[in-house]
Amino acid sequence: MDIEADLHIHTRSSDGDLSPSEVVSRASYKGLKTIAITDHDTMSGVREALDKGKELGLIVIPGVEISVEFEPGEFHMLGYFPFIPNGLEGILAKGQQESRTRRNPRIIKRLNDLGMDITLDEVKHVAGDAQLGRPHIAQVLLSKGYVSSMREAFDKFLAKGRPAYVNREKLPPGDAIGLITSYGGIAVLAHPFTLGLGDKDLEDYVKVLRDKGLKGIETYYPEHTKEQVRLYKDIAKNNGLVTTGGSDFHGKSKNQVSIGDAGVSMEILEQIFSIWETTTLKVSS
Repeated sequence: MDIEADLHIHTRSSDGDLSPSEVVSRASYKGLKTIAITDHDTMSGVREALDKGKELGLIVIPGVEISVEFEPGEFHMLGYFPFIPNGLEGILAKGQQESRTRRNPRIIKRLNDLGMDITLDEVKHVAGDAQLGRPHIAQVLLSKGYVSSMREAFDKFLAKGRPAYVNREKLPPGDAIGLITSYGGIAVLAHPFTLGLGDKDLEDYVKVLRDKGLKGIETYYPEHTKEQVRLYKDIAKNNGLVTTGGSDFHGKSKNQVSIGDAGVSMEILEQIFSIWETTTLKVSS
């Protein structure tokens, strides 16, 4: 399959390294025709990306990656929109980002209790205008020599199950789907393997999500094995869902993938456009 669209990209507006304009420029240089900006729990970088996309002749899809309540694994929901949804950013800011704001001091307190001299002001300085989160805490740990890499910071202290990890409030799955759908978007299950479910349990759970309005499964992803791709394609086909894909690019700070390392063809993109025609009409009527 020819990769013409990368539908999972992060920018400095959440926990990526590059600005929205830099991301669009890199995607254009790579020869992609379309990208989606899917920052964590925010759409604040989408407008800049859209403007740069117009300048370079590259289609930018407004998107978001919402953190969803789930145990025992980790659940992210991707939302793709035909336009910037008016009012959604305010809702995201009030809910998900405020949750992070309450969480960050607790993480830093745990690191202090572990003997590390790190302050919230130092983390804010590193984050700048971006949404403050664990990657910025990891950068401070790295700069102070407490860890030798960003990966070590997460593996040793910040990842789920590690001593400085703190759970944060998240939306229930149905609420996340409903929020995306109510603004004319389509909801897609991101990197399904992170849910930690067996094949049968995953398919059963996808059916539950489909009945709540799920429209797709992220099938093409750098960490997916060939067996997982086949499984997700089968589950999508059995449930009438679109198969999406993307690199989950963050930059050097989080993963070692490049823009365009995973994605979809124009044929799959047209399926998304077709769903939009229906959902947008419903929202507008």
